Amino acid sequence: MASQISSVLAGIGPTSQTPHGSNKLGKDEFLKLLTTQLSNQDPLDPVDNQAFIAQLAQFASVEQQSTMNSTLESLLVAQASSNQTNVAVLVGKDISFNSNQVALPAMGPVEINGKLADGATRLSAIIKDKDGNTVRTIVLEGERAAGDLSLSWDGLDKNGARVPQGNYSVTLTAADVAGKSVAVSTSGRGRATGVSFAEGFPQLIVNGVRVRLSDVVEVNESNSPNTH
Repeated sequence: MASQISSVLAGIGPTSQTPHGSNKLGKDEFLKLLTTQLSNQDPLDPVDNQAFIAQLAQFASVEQQSTMNSTLESLLVAQASSNQTNVAVLVGKDISFNSNQVALPAMGPVEINGKLADGATRLSAIIKDKDGNTVRTIVLEGERAAGDLSLSWDGLDKNGARVPQGNYSVTLTAADVAGKSVAVSTSGRGRATGVSFAEGFPQLIVNGVRVRLSDVVEVNESNSPNTH
């Protein structure tokens, strides 16, 4: 009898089908592999019960992981939407932020802001264009106390010619009466006029400059006396 069954099984070969590749192994692919294994197993030597249970447990784990991934993606989308809404409420507020960028308008000066760690008697501002070329160096003499500072750039280069409208970088340096270097940082202040998502995350638009939320140090109402 066993030899007859073996003869019958030997005459039943696997059907010839064109294989279809896949670069993933999700729950659907795992289930297909499992059912294919069961349908093609040898009746005289079936899959061990323990091995079968282990495969079912693995399938359950794959399905659970797939469900968790789907839930996580939904949460991330919801979080991103919430972040966009939260940032939008900052439009119209006066923002103080860490930045070495200034946006020069088509006409008129632009304000350069910073903060001194200690008192200084000499302050220098090196202004460069987007290509890294120095267009102007401003040197101010005179005693300055530690804290916030502000100076104006008229938009002229070292030859007295008006430079094009756009964003420029500023490097501030300072020294005390003994010529010792004093730490000084650059910052920006202005009203947020919009929000940009061009780089995949929200950035405030302040004075024509995109500001990361991590660089914001202070937010005030537009009529606050503490803003400049």
